[in-house]
Amino acid sequence: MQPSRLRLAGLLLAAGVFLLAPGAASTAVAQVTLVGYWNPIFDEDFIERIPGPNVGDYAGLPITAAARKRANTWDASLLTLPEHQCKPHPSTYGFRGVGVLRIWDERDPQTQQLIRIKTHIQWQAQERDIWMDGRPHPSELEPHTWQGFSTGHFEGDVLVVRTTHLKAGWVRRNGVPLSDAATMTERFFRHDDLLTQVTIIEDPAYLSEPLVKTNGFSTALNGTMEPYPCRPAVEVPREAGEVPHHGIDDALPTKEFADRHKIPEEAAAGGASTALPEFMGKLPSLPMLEPIGDPNEGFGPPPAPPAGRGRGAGPGAAGTGPAAGGARGRGRQ
Repeated sequence: MQPSRLRLAGLLLAAGVFLLAPGAASTAVAQVTLVGYWNPIFDEDFIERIPGPNVGDYAGLPITAAARKRANTWDASLLTLPEHQCKPHPSTYGFRGVGVLRIWDERDPQTQQLIRIKTHIQWQAQERDIWMDGRPHPSELEPHTWQGFSTGHFEGDVLVVRTTHLKAGWVRRNGVPLSDAATMTERFFRHDDLLTQVTIIEDPAYLSEPLVKTNGFSTALNGTMEPYPCRPAVEVPREAGEVPHHGIDDALPTKEFADRHKIPEEAAAGGASTALPEFMGKLPSLPMLEPIGDPNEGFGPPPAPPAGRGRGAGPGAAGTGPAAGGARGRGRQ
């Protein structure tokens, strides 16, 4: 055999040994990298994600009756409590929020094998570990956290992540809850300078079927990450133990939302069927709510006082005489 052929055979043999070595196959196959800074794209679900959803709007969400009842008792003033002011989003919602996203790798210094992928979102400093070294998920008795316990692997160029051990959280910022039994599967797709995250959330308590959402990001070549210090403060003085909420006998927010937008209450109340195109064909047969009150109330000039009231209505009328002074005095007490 020619010397050059001997050298070629030796190189091929060495390459074969390397590829058969434990863990070497994943190193030899090139994978897309997600490392870098990413800016969120809010074209999808802009109103829900930035100004925030309407209270009582659960349309398109596959929620259970228990989730609907829980959401109907939610009060936005809950967020003024010091205990709630610095809560981060759970990982089931965090990628839909605001703030720069940073992704980086951690590798074994000797083998350069990927140990974990870390993510950090600026708002409320949401930092997350995605373990890539094949470790199992912990026992069900282990503590639950806002970001949960995540493991991942690559399927071609797609990063697939499974998350368990989540604290009870939310799927929409109007009180729609998730229980601590919820789990999430994610897929991350990179196309040049765009990153797409697909989430599939399952919850036996509050979702009747999986909830699928997508979020987009664009690369930030000169991205930076600022700190996000948060210090709770007393915004609204309250009695000890007072927690803002609505009672189960209060007016339903779904009814108020449906009345405001002139849609059937069944559509506002959500449920798996409201996410399907066929539901649009059902709308004409559903009862519509009658408008209650003036939708423009509070936006125009005040109405004129009725006859017999106001200035010039005669002796002792409101605004004149001792009786008026006495009424104003009582009003200041």
